[in-house]
Amino acid sequence: MALAVYMDVHVPLVITAGLRRRGIDVLTSQEDGTAELDDESLLDRATALGRLLLTQDQDFLRIASDRQGSGIPFVGILFAHQQGASLGRIIEDIELIATCGEPGEISDRVTYLPL
Repeated sequence: MALAVYMDVHVPLVITAGLRRRGIDVLTSQEDGTAELDDESLLDRATALGRLLLTQDQDFLRIASDRQGSGIPFVGILFAHQQGASLGRIIEDIELIATCGEPGEISDRVTYLPL
């Protein structure tokens, strides 16, 4: 069973479209009506939905570290820096994680893209 992905508002729509063309279950924060939520609440929402959170926002790195240190569980975060990788490579890596990954391998951690 493929893992589902939740897109932060900062993620380019071309990534969402590319993943959907590959059959990956993607929900954007805009579609979910959460585009105005603060980062903590957005991570809580993705966790409640059981969807990996894809972001390019470095604030999530601090949030993840804080939660790891406090033992507060969260859904996995896929972090794709805004520079350094092609969008095609990011799409391929997310597809690989979504189709081959297991929730236990991804939860409570940050996975940096590209792999």
